[in-house]
Amino acid sequence: MKNNRLAYPYVGWIALFVILPLVLIVVYAFTARSGGFTLENFSNMEIYLPVFFRSFWLAFIATAICLAIGYPVAYFLSREGHGFRRIATILIMLPMWMNFLLRTYSWMSILENTGLINTFLQNIGFFTLFNGIFGTSYAYFPMINTQGAIVLGMVYNFLPFMILPIYTVIEKIDYRVIEAAQDLGADTKNVFKRVILPLSLPGILSGITMVFVPSVSTFAISKLLGGGMVTLLGDLIEMQFTGGSYNPYLGSAVSLVMMVIVLICMAVMNRFGEGEEGAVAL
Repeated sequence: MKNNRLAYPYVGWIALFVILPLVLIVVYAFTARSGGFTLENFSNMEIYLPVFFRSFWLAFIATAICLAIGYPVAYFLSREGHGFRRIATILIMLPMWMNFLLRTYSWMSILENTGLINTFLQNIGFFTLFNGIFGTSYAYFPMINTQGAIVLGMVYNFLPFMILPIYTVIEKIDYRVIEAAQDLGADTKNVFKRVILPLSLPGILSGITMVFVPSVSTFAISKLLGGGMVTLLGDLIEMQFTGGSYNPYLGSAVSLVMMVIVLICMAVMNRFGEGEEGAVAL
């Protein structure tokens, strides 16, 4: 009984700051400006389908890039010595100790038309050589305020959330299982394909979830690196709550639809992961 009482503050915290906001979102989503029940907030949402598609597409690209980079890094770290792993883990987490907005602002100064990259290319005469070969007249490469810059910001900010879960899972794989597979005649490729990859699947799913969810709902990255030229779901929701077109009812409806779609994607992915693990076990 005493241990249960210790959990009361945490239950109250979750109820106040997690459950209550979700309930308010649901209530506002089905409420009209006049105060009555309505489905109008959802019926006109087709005009925002391009925003939904763009947000999920860019989040998917960022997640795929994080997985392509994060898995080899995590696997490499798991094969190294304890001292190297500790230093590498600190270096991976080091940018996360800095403010999120500050990290994103730093990429603005790097990608701007007069930023670090374009200035360096100008100083070494790259644009003169490039224009002479291809007959163009570039004074700089436009990198800021593009979808590519937004994806880059997502990858940079969320990559540690992909590396660390995968690394944690791979590190805990019993090496005797790998030795058993080698004793049974499996080469390096088959050991990875049939042993390491299936056993690391929980870390992969955790990493995908931890990258995809904040990527699809981000608004700070798209606002700073997209310059307001690329509207994502996070920007759309923010405009409904803080912009001139103040409409918390529509913003709640968009938020609710986004959460439902994300939950469906996560459920399908987890179901797929369970199927993969069962196939490997068989």
